[in-house]
Amino acid sequence: MSPTPSPTLSLSDGSEIPQIGLGTWQMHGEEAYRTVREAIGMGYRHIDTAKLYDNEVEVGRAVTDAIRSGEVTRDELFITSKVWNDDQGREQAARAFQASLARLGLDYLDLYLVHWPCPRKGLYNETFEAVARIQGLGQVQSIGVANFYAGVLEDLVVTTGIVPAVNQVELHPGFSQAPLRALHDRLGVVTTAWAPLARGGVLSHPVIKGIAGRYGVPASAVVLRWLVQLGVVAIPKSSDPGRLRSNLDVHGFQLSVEEVERITALDEGPGMGRLFHDPEEFPA
Repeated sequence: MSPTPSPTLSLSDGSEIPQIGLGTWQMHGEEAYRTVREAIGMGYRHIDTAKLYDNEVEVGRAVTDAIRSGEVTRDELFITSKVWNDDQGREQAARAFQASLARLGLDYLDLYLVHWPCPRKGLYNETFEAVARIQGLGQVQSIGVANFYAGVLEDLVVTTGIVPAVNQVELHPGFSQAPLRALHDRLGVVTTAWAPLARGGVLSHPVIKGIAGRYGVPASAVVLRWLVQLGVVAIPKSSDPGRLRSNLDVHGFQLSVEEVERITALDEGPGMGRLFHDPEEFPA
């Protein structure tokens, strides 16, 4: 029996984004193809990839085969890709989008993101405007950014006059990005969490384990449930069928307000914080 399909959140442009998706970073070749096929069969409808991941061909082939087999229709899927740093700029971004679309073998994307702000390049506004023009042509439904911190996000909105539908950022227990989420709420931007399980690093934390024991669920389910209740989209990555299934099936229990607050308060604990690149500094 398949888990309950993921609930959706409404984006500012009226589109719906499934709140639990599949991240595909570091998935390559047949592993990427097999995982996406299995995930769709389990009920995943949100698949996240990027040019950088070097797996758009395999992701697209899995999507195409799932549609051809009758498991799902294209309209039921939400496919995201991203423009990489080397392709920032008006003309480069337009070419990069068409190249991603061709590798995926799709007629359109549901969401296309500027992958990093790269503030030293000073091209994020121009790049986002190029992506907005693609949206105007009807080849992408929704547009957004990833790894944008408050300063560049606010500059983007003021300069372009366009509010991104999504900002995809590192977010997990111990790094809940509360100030950035508050800014998103004010602007009408949906927050998506990459590395929502901190690459597994938070699953042994006593607070998470204690709550998981109380509900009789995996620690990962507690973390993903926390994100769902915060109103965040999460894209955990796994190629293990059991973990794929448990990551999607997080809707059979409800955390209390106190439990949500206890997990959020892990930000203040020792050894917590950002695990990966700081977008104010990356790339150097």
